[in-house]
Amino acid sequence: MPAIQCVVGLGNPGPKYAETRHNAGFWFVDALARGNGAVLRAENKFSGELGRMTTPAGDCWLLKPMTYMNHSGRSVAALCNFYRILPEQLLVVYDELDLSPGMMRLKTGGGHGGHNGMRDICDALGSKDFHRLRIGIGHPGHKEAVVGYVLSRPGKSEQQAIDNGLAEVMRQWELIQSGDLPRAMNALHTAT
Repeated sequence: MPAIQCVVGLGNPGPKYAETRHNAGFWFVDALARGNGAVLRAENKFSGELGRMTTPAGDCWLLKPMTYMNHSGRSVAALCNFYRILPEQLLVVYDELDLSPGMMRLKTGGGHGGHNGMRDICDALGSKDFHRLRIGIGHPGHKEAVVGYVLSRPGKSEQQAIDNGLAEVMRQWELIQSGDLPRAMNALHTAT
């Protein structure tokens, strides 16, 4: 598989949302930036915060769309079109209700699973053939409670589980970025 050229973390802008479950994708991009000395800066052309990191696996863009979750596709499509990044070179990172807190799952392609940010990206790219890293945040138990749940902060033990899962992804990052997703999946799916 080709190397990952761009990692997009999904979330909502502003301090009101910074520590909410729906911003788990932002948390991962921030961790990658910190771990690799990249600086994220506002980039109006891409409606987001953008940085570039250099690792042993190569250079990679980091993007946090500032469009609010449901309009993430505008930001992602603008970056991919400008830098000619193909879907198979893209990794989108987002929160997943159907996984327990801290479970991390890599996959390539598939639907949006009811996630509005993912729905918008699939529509904007005209493709579903990109890689995804789903960060488990757990489910509140009732469909009516989902909005309030994703827009609230995780409890202490949930946050610890998510942080541990993100740390495990960081340990597998070179495999992921280089395109060796099967080995990374095997390591991640047995660890989290």
